[in-house]
Amino acid sequence: MVQKFIDGFCQVLSVVIAACLAVMVVLVFGNVVMRYGFNSGITLSEELSRWLFVWMTFMGAVIALREHGHLGTDMLVGKLGPTGKKFCLALSYLAMLFICWLLFSGAYQQTVINLDSTSAVMEVSMAWIYAPGVVFAVLGGLILLTELFRLLTGQMRDEDLVMIQESEESPHGADKA
Repeated sequence: MVQKFIDGFCQVLSVVIAACLAVMVVLVFGNVVMRYGFNSGITLSEELSRWLFVWMTFMGAVIALREHGHLGTDMLVGKLGPTGKKFCLALSYLAMLFICWLLFSGAYQQTVINLDSTSAVMEVSMAWIYAPGVVFAVLGGLILLTELFRLLTGQMRDEDLVMIQESEESPHGADKA
């Protein structure tokens, strides 16, 4: 049930990210045309684009965490047996949960501190620029807790214990043979 919720939520996030990107493109392109063609501009273009970029980055990080898309190395873990792989994976989940906690506490503090500050152009609370860190920490923590639960209850297959995905690109220098 939690897994289906996470999968559905990540699909919604993908649509939101695409919408944010479309808005950013329209704002920046429109601002360039207005500035060079008509000697004016869209006042909130730069600030809103920056805010959307921050939100897109954190939403994309949630999706990457769900899809195990972050960078990693499996040089050591790949040589371990199933028990060693499970131990290393559990340890890495615990470390990532701790980092999510650190991110949550710091972003939450910044969000609260900046509640009464407003942005220069849009005059919106600056808490909105720090809120994506809180959102990522909560969603990332939920994903990590779900994965840790799957690991500890034996619901994870042995081939899922190493979370590295091979690149679809050829290695550097492989074309020069």
